[in-house]
Amino acid sequence: MHAESGKARKEPGAVRGGVDRRALIAGGGAVLAAGVGAGVVALGRGPSAAPPPPGPAAQAVPPFHGDRQAGVTAPQQPATLLLALDLAPAATSDGRAVLRSLLGDLTRLLADAAGGSPADPRLRGAEPARLSSLVGVGPGLAARLGLNVPPALAELPAFPGDRLDPARGGGDLLLQLCADDRWPLTVLAELLGASARSAGATVRWTQSGFLPRTPPGTTPRNLFGYKDGTANPDAAEAKQWVWGPPGGPYEHGTVLVYRRIRMDTAGFAALPEDRRDLAMGRRLGDGAPLTGTAEHEDPDIYAKKPDGSYVIPNSAHVRLSSPRLDSGARMLRRGYSYDDAPDDRGLLFCAFVRDPEQFTRVQNRLAAKDALNSFLVHTASAVAYVLPGAREGGVLGEGLWG
Repeated sequence: MHAESGKARKEPGAVRGGVDRRALIAGGGAVLAAGVGAGVVALGRGPSAAPPPPGPAAQAVPPFHGDRQAGVTAPQQPATLLLALDLAPAATSDGRAVLRSLLGDLTRLLADAAGGSPADPRLRGAEPARLSSLVGVGPGLAARLGLNVPPALAELPAFPGDRLDPARGGGDLLLQLCADDRWPLTVLAELLGASARSAGATVRWTQSGFLPRTPPGTTPRNLFGYKDGTANPDAAEAKQWVWGPPGGPYEHGTVLVYRRIRMDTAGFAALPEDRRDLAMGRRLGDGAPLTGTAEHEDPDIYAKKPDGSYVIPNSAHVRLSSPRLDSGARMLRRGYSYDDAPDDRGLLFCAFVRDPEQFTRVQNRLAAKDALNSFLVHTASAVAYVLPGAREGGVLGEGLWG
């Protein structure tokens, strides 16, 4: 779960306040209709009637085009769908041609859906989906086709306690779709799957997830009830630990580490709250570290009690995932919950790093002695190089060919 410690930070590259031009265009009909409706009500009440209160401000639509993909930079949205594709084995030249064509189709579909002009009529006429997405290339495909990807891109090693289902992880291409509700993701995944099949690719696996409804600017809770994602790197830290080296071919790319983690929610809830807090290293109620009084205080993993024991125990999740134990290295975490069955619910851990070895170091510590291990099982895993964004008129993956 990697509840990294640190100060409150905005996600790097997050969309700032204001109304996007495309959102304004897409919402114009609704605004006009609201204005007409308000006028009718006012006329019915007479000239002295007070106007109705203004509705909520329109939220900005994450732009598809840019240096970086919006699935990493836009604020998290309530619904997500991950899917992995496998390309048919082929000679290197043929495989590259298929991949280039498929990336062109994916770029077009995702850009049209994000821009408010989807090809499928089921996505027209409704509220703007505010879609954000990312596309990444798996290590296996990169090796087979000799693609230009970061040298550090590699599959993760095996960790103690893993019970990975190969059918739920891995993949040549990894996509993540996010929106304000599940419906547009379902339709878009169908379109993407059809495009993949026409290129000779297959859908390897899909996985849906969600976030609880929370007030803006607050931290969502996971299925254990704890705030998850309190601290993420700021822009300067992300430049060092999340995005590729500045000035190089991977500057606007990153690596996604995905883990599907089943959680024993009932077993954990049966523990007394103080034991749950000790296992997590934070308090359930306010999310504050055991060494502090507010959620965004930096946990002091070296603070001790009068008897010499640590306030945040040696086995606490917050301690073992602390950047202080890893030369300050941070991951950008954008996790989601999932609920697939009464005995299969948990966390979709999505971490973005420059080098997947960052995740490996933390997970080795957690696998060795995390107090949460009795309640967590890692059931699926994937790694992908998240491509730099596409400029207007461009295609994702233009730097893959050397």
